[in-house]
Amino acid sequence: MTDISFRPFDSALDPDRALSLLRQATDGAEDGELFLERRRSEALVFDDGRVKTASYDAAEGFGLRAVNGEVAGYAHSTEISEAALTRAVETARLAVGQGGGTLAAGPAATNRRLYADHDPISDAPFPVKIETLREIDSFLRDLDPRVVQVSATIAASCQEVEILRPDGQHLRDVRPMTRVNVSVIVEENGRRESGTAGGGGRVALSGLLDPADWQAKAREALRVALVNLRAEPAPAGVMDVVLGPGWPGILLHEAIGHGLEGDFNRKGSSNFSGRIGERIAAPGVTVLDDGTIPDRRGSISFDDEGTPSSKTTLIEDGILVGYMQDRQNARLMGQQPTGNGRRESYAHPPMPRMTNTYMLGGEATPDDLVSSLKDGIYAVGFGGGQVDITNGKFVFSCTEAYRVQDGKVGAPVRGATLIGDGATALHNIRGLGNDMALDPGMGNCGKAGQWVPVGVGQPTTLIGGLTVGGAAA
Repeated sequence: MTDISFRPFDSALDPDRALSLLRQATDGAEDGELFLERRRSEALVFDDGRVKTASYDAAEGFGLRAVNGEVAGYAHSTEISEAALTRAVETARLAVGQGGGTLAAGPAATNRRLYADHDPISDAPFPVKIETLREIDSFLRDLDPRVVQVSATIAASCQEVEILRPDGQHLRDVRPMTRVNVSVIVEENGRRESGTAGGGGRVALSGLLDPADWQAKAREALRVALVNLRAEPAPAGVMDVVLGPGWPGILLHEAIGHGLEGDFNRKGSSNFSGRIGERIAAPGVTVLDDGTIPDRRGSISFDDEGTPSSKTTLIEDGILVGYMQDRQNARLMGQQPTGNGRRESYAHPPMPRMTNTYMLGGEATPDDLVSSLKDGIYAVGFGGGQVDITNGKFVFSCTEAYRVQDGKVGAPVRGATLIGDGATALHNIRGLGNDMALDPGMGNCGKAGQWVPVGVGQPTTLIGGLTVGGAAA
């Protein structure tokens, strides 16, 4: 098994000296921490019958932060040493100025473990991973003669984190991550279409290399591709839309979730700013951000400031009841941190970020919601999208969608995009299915140039009056 004994305070840094330097950096500040990290990642891509890329990356370093009011001083280095930390203190203290701040109480301690302490890169030998990719390729080509190209990816990483706080609190976390993705292109009568499936989480890679697991992903990718092969041009206009469960929650994440992050609300740039206690969604709509679900892609035992992750209710029965908070924004807003202070790496300061964001289910059956459509779209899969966080306006492309008329699911459609804004969409939710599901473990979220893994989820959801952009009027 690969070594996971990243212990910078046992080798590169004297713990007492590191704490003394951290306290020097945060003297007169309200908050701060020393964040140390070692990360390793491996990605293997098999494309069109050959190994396209095989990469292995390793990095380590520290980030030192001092926070005073709305200002934060941040310094980072790839060199973990007393000399580098001493230099970083000078930069971090620029934010403190004359000081005068009172150091905030540290986060509560936790012994909770949401995933195993291990490096999944070592779960299988390199030749086994390559052979699995070859088997995925052969399996799909044998399934259907229309398959003309297969691309498969096996990825695994291990992030080891140590956090030292000015009060002497010391936290350590080992964060595994794995994922297997399969994409397929099919061709018939000169027409080509594609399908993709995949997923993973903070789980052992060995489970994803089990034929039963990757074969299910391969079959799903092929199914989507074959559906799109017979798809007709999508209609355009304002119509009711039913969103499928699970991954379509990415629309909720983007169009609504970002607007409920603390920094946007403190600065007044979110259309949900200052609206705690107001109705912002239809009755029955309850949205949570939950970083405590074991083994999920977006879960964290504690965030990158040391605050234990939590299950935070954001919208309850349509009423806005909370925001996602890191320590700085929570303090400035007179609220409590929610364990959402996340960063991409030691080279980045933390900010409020989502973990696993999802909408709870209702009582309707999915069939009842679809059959209630007179003329609309049933959107099962989503690809890329664009969102303006300040007003929640979004545009999302569908990777799998169907025309529904008089309650009957008809032909699949291609080229469908959903256009609207999060605030209006929340009010126009007319039905929630009893099939709430989380996504299979595919999400990455970008904000201010930083990327972190996330999860999304929702039940089958009926939304009235979305604009559908299509290929035909």
